[in-house]
Amino acid sequence: MTAIINATLVMRDHLIPNGVLLMENGKITAFGESRKMEIPEGCEIIDAEGKYVGPGFVDIHTHSDGKVFFYDDPKSVGHHLKHGTTTILAALYFSMTTEEFVDAMGKIREAMKDPDCRNLCGIYMEGPYMNPKFGCDKEHNPWVGPVDREKYQPIIDAGWDLVKVWGLAPERENIVQFVQDVKAKNPAAVFSVAHSEASPQEVEALMPYGLRIGTHHTNATGDRIFYPEVRGVCVDEAVNYNREIYAELICDSMGIHVDPYMLRLVRRIKGDDRIILISDAYACDGPIPEGYDGVDDINFDWEGEIAGSKLTLDIACRNALKHLGASVVDVFRFASYNPAMAVGFYDRGEIAVGKRADLVIVDHWMKVNKVIFEGETVQ
Repeated sequence: MTAIINATLVMRDHLIPNGVLLMENGKITAFGESRKMEIPEGCEIIDAEGKYVGPGFVDIHTHSDGKVFFYDDPKSVGHHLKHGTTTILAALYFSMTTEEFVDAMGKIREAMKDPDCRNLCGIYMEGPYMNPKFGCDKEHNPWVGPVDREKYQPIIDAGWDLVKVWGLAPERENIVQFVQDVKAKNPAAVFSVAHSEASPQEVEALMPYGLRIGTHHTNATGDRIFYPEVRGVCVDEAVNYNREIYAELICDSMGIHVDPYMLRLVRRIKGDDRIILISDAYACDGPIPEGYDGVDDINFDWEGEIAGSKLTLDIACRNALKHLGASVVDVFRFASYNPAMAVGFYDRGEIAVGKRADLVIVDHWMKVNKVIFEGETVQ
């Protein structure tokens, strides 16, 4: 058994100062204030030195360590583990062909057996059927044609159990057939509205099938304006309006992906239990466009489009403290509990008896001091 002492435990909605947490066999077995806790003899002791101890981060949408894609080098997920991300979904992008998707899924499936990839827990499909108007690398999109079962079925067959989230554009013709084929293989599949200019009605039509996430909310979304004098409603409004839909947010240091005012507005609308922080780290080495001088946590493609980030979730949390005025309790909810609940990882994401002992020890600015994975210290 291992005991963490002198900890400020970060719960879902409060703090436990001068706390103790016990873990054994990879699970949390007990926790509470030190005055109420008895530490068994012979325990291994980890002294948190008064720092915050919260649940490991759950990054449901990230492609890379910022330099190399996970399917090219799966062990690059270790970069995120060092920064406190104990659960990762490796995101695959629409620029792949059927054969490339299937090959990447095979590599990720194999990598998940490797102890060096211990935090790799599945796939987030950012594609194939999104709106070709949006996103980086639009020039290399093999999925601009009709929704074609012959093209997509091998992808579903290869990744049905690995893919936790399927991103799609609800306005694509015959997209319901694709959704139904995914659900036929995996009734628990989750869908996300992604790279889309769908109407709210088109988004809501897929909610009964399991659409419950808005991919990088307010990024790569369109607007339907029928009259120049009238603001239209589209994907962002649908995500904001529907309580059931979680809003993914990329929270970079300078508020480029999402303006800090918009971050605060989304938080006010959605509430703290429907916000998910993602890193959306991507591998792209395009030059920094004019006007973006000093930006060091965002990637760009060769057309000058934003191409994801170089973030890890500890840094995204730090930025959320700044831009949102959020508390440490809040950012752990955004980066741990909410994403875990959104994709069905009910065994992690919070400090609770019986949950996985995936933990991170941080200071008041979310600087990582120690990472614990299933009860074992990895950093």
